[in-house]
Amino acid sequence: MTDTEDLRAWLILLRTPGLTPRNLREGLVARGSASALLGWLTRHESALKPEGRDWLAQPDEAALAADLAWVKGADDQRLLLCTEEDFPPQLEAIPDPPAALFVKGDASLLLRPQVAIVGARKAQVPGLANARRFAAGLAEGGLVVTSGMADGIDGAAHEAALDAGQPTIAVIGTGPDRVYPRKHHALARRIAAHGAIVSEYSPGTAVLPRHFPERNRIIAGLSLGVVVIEAGLRSGSLITARVAGEQGRDVFALPGSIHNPLAEGCHSLIAEGARLVQRPDEVLAALAPAAMELGAQLRERLAAGEAKPATGRAKRGPFDWREDEEYRRLLDVMGYDPASLDALVGTTGLAAGPLSSMLLMLELEGEVASLPGNRYQRVM
Repeated sequence: MTDTEDLRAWLILLRTPGLTPRNLREGLVARGSASALLGWLTRHESALKPEGRDWLAQPDEAALAADLAWVKGADDQRLLLCTEEDFPPQLEAIPDPPAALFVKGDASLLLRPQVAIVGARKAQVPGLANARRFAAGLAEGGLVVTSGMADGIDGAAHEAALDAGQPTIAVIGTGPDRVYPRKHHALARRIAAHGAIVSEYSPGTAVLPRHFPERNRIIAGLSLGVVVIEAGLRSGSLITARVAGEQGRDVFALPGSIHNPLAEGCHSLIAEGARLVQRPDEVLAALAPAAMELGAQLRERLAAGEAKPATGRAKRGPFDWREDEEYRRLLDVMGYDPASLDALVGTTGLAAGPLSSMLLMLELEGEVASLPGNRYQRVM
């Protein structure tokens, strides 16, 4: 079975009506691979609803071709599978983890300690200012700011992190090739260039109301904690916050005026046990132990003997980059001057995904430092 054939099987399964992420994950465990699961489902039609059976009998080849073209269309685009070693481990701890994620940008950022900043789409001026202040402070404090690229608080948080020279992650409710709202096309380009855009949905997937609560569980699941800035009592941000609480994540809320309807959601969260915060350093202090624990787990995971390095070769015993020719060559190519990821892709000939994983491993080993603007520098 070739990699292309297995990728096609994944793309078919991800579009199969009625096949939930949980069903797909369970099927992978039972059958061993996407290709094997696809073959089994084709032979056991009763396992799917009629619309799922119809799809497998005659899949939309144009849609699958578009999916494959997107995945293969750029070095910074990939389908990140739950079976791959760099799939974010924090998502494995949530009740309904995604089976795969379409990622545009630097997929290795999903492994880093993150904080979600969410809030009202029709935020007021003070709320937008607070979103920018918290996003900049948390990003400069070492956390990756994650949000949903919606209008209002989300967009302000992404922009502030980028303006601070730090990466940001947008988890969206459409296909990875769609931008919603349309006014955020320029923001989406900045995020893809200096962060990552993440979607559970196949390319071309349009806006559907049910997608936004679904994507909120991923925002919460990726993050160590969620900061809510301005939210009404019926705000979707409360869904993210409550999902985060159910997942064991910390929830923070900014207080506001009792006369402001957009403060009512935050006040409700505080009454339910969310931490009242007024400054970014309060969030950083609260999340520091969890960030250190995640870093230690990641270091252990990447260095584990049963794991494969970014090159895909099997390793035995503890991983030591000094014994790997490609890691040594990467450091030689880098020299000691800052270099962008794109520049390193060109000089090393490696794809952006594997290269990002290698750089992260070297950063954890203290050999490389990440710099603003998606640049890296070898440590003296």
